[in-house]
Amino acid sequence: MPVGGQRSKVNKSAGPFDALLCLGQFFPDSPDRLDEFTDFIEGQSKIPVPTYFIGDYGIGAPKVLSAAAKDLANLGFKMDGLKICENLYWLRGSGKFKLNDGVLNRTPTSEVPPGISESSGTDSTISELVAEIKPRYHVAGTKGIFYAREPYANVDAVHVTRFLGLAPVGNTDKQKFIHAISPTPASTMSAAEIAVKPSNATSSPYTIIEKTAHNEGTGKRPSDISDSQYWRYDVTQKRKKLGEGDGEKLCFKYVSSGSCPRGEKCHFRHDVDAREQSMRGVCFDFMNKGKCERGPDCTFKHSLQEEGETRRPGSSRANATRSNECWFCLSSPNVESHLITSIGEHCYCALAKGPLVQDHVLILPVEHLPNTLSSPPECEAELVRFQDSLKVYFKNQEKEVVFFEWVSVRGTHANLQAIPIPSSRASVVQDIFNLAAEKLGFKFMALKRDSSSEARKSLRLDFDRKCSLFYVELPGGTILSLTVGENEKFPVQFGREVLAGLLNMADRADWRNCKLSKEEEIKMAERFKNRFEEYDPNR
Repeated sequence: MPVGGQRSKVNKSAGPFDALLCLGQFFPDSPDRLDEFTDFIEGQSKIPVPTYFIGDYGIGAPKVLSAAAKDLANLGFKMDGLKICENLYWLRGSGKFKLNDGVLNRTPTSEVPPGISESSGTDSTISELVAEIKPRYHVAGTKGIFYAREPYANVDAVHVTRFLGLAPVGNTDKQKFIHAISPTPASTMSAAEIAVKPSNATSSPYTIIEKTAHNEGTGKRPSDISDSQYWRYDVTQKRKKLGEGDGEKLCFKYVSSGSCPRGEKCHFRHDVDAREQSMRGVCFDFMNKGKCERGPDCTFKHSLQEEGETRRPGSSRANATRSNECWFCLSSPNVESHLITSIGEHCYCALAKGPLVQDHVLILPVEHLPNTLSSPPECEAELVRFQDSLKVYFKNQEKEVVFFEWVSVRGTHANLQAIPIPSSRASVVQDIFNLAAEKLGFKFMALKRDSSSEARKSLRLDFDRKCSLFYVELPGGTILSLTVGENEKFPVQFGREVLAGLLNMADRADWRNCKLSKEEEIKMAERFKNRFEEYDPNR
């Protein structure tokens, strides 16, 4: 971020500009610069042009960002960033926002400039991401140098990508730290204009990286290369059979669908054995990286499966295997039994692991079912009884409860989440969810019936098992639902993220930020059981 009046000077001499995008560390790196920075935040100094940043670290960052997250104007699911002060916005995570006539999609991948050392490769995650999304502009700001690469062609795309690395503001080497661009929105360009390639355009650096990885993989595996670049299996002797050490990452499209439109031009591994394991329900990240960081949120298996364990609907052997591995099956050795608070004949209640708030409850079927909407009538009836009991329990605490479920076509064990909110916030829940869905390009359908059980019956009748679905039951009984197509992207944690915003708890949107020790979880469950006992339909 240029200091003092430098931004105004640049804007007047070379502008005017529509926006300033800041990369890398945005907040001061020493206390002696904090006063000047605070003047802008508090309004004593004006920010002359809309300024957007992604760097959420440095002196003063926790205080400023925490205050912004609690601001009423920043509540809800924000894809276009949080307003810090006039003309200053914090772009959290990936998303998109509009600048004049163009829509800017952002994905913070500003750690490693491609092409500086193409023969040795770049960070594998960033390389894979950028090669997949094919941005028109890719700017990095954390390597401490200025670097302007020649435009490069993309695989399976007609446009070129321009990469730029920027040095730190005010660096002693006087390397360039600010750069102006004037992009034309692709929506206003003709196909011929988009396909124009400058005379100095090169091949994609990611093509070079993949070829290099392939060549190196034919020899001895280098010991200093990150494990994430290899398909590793840490649990069985099948590692060698399935390709350990060949140095190529798996092609997600081939593994998930059995085909890849790039065919022989694809630089990722088309492995038949991996495809078979995927059909048996094995997690792609586990196969590709040797680990999966989603924990209980992952609905796939984290061990190799023997032949005959393909996920066939109605297969008793497959169901038994899934039940043994499932986080939520009562018969599974992996079930977190200390979190269970009430067990019925068909459903049970448990506290959420990494809860958003105290008394964050899950209602789950005892049987291994993929969602609650396709559960047997007796299971549905018991689930509704749990819902009614929780409503009364929270009502006596001057709270309302919001129920939601992400129904994925790849789901394994159903769980209906129940999160209490203050009664004073109940009237805005529907608007918050509608706004969040619209920002993702979706629109809810509202089901209003005389009771929530009647609304659920209507939802069950209309449920298309071939599509994924998200629905939320609001205080008062209205159900909002939206269908997600096979090729549409939808955040798995959408319900939790929206409520985290509603409750001014943006830092708790990810359950991994809310992990408790087992001792704390045991105490939490005991407290809930004691308070809920008189409302428990199974007491």
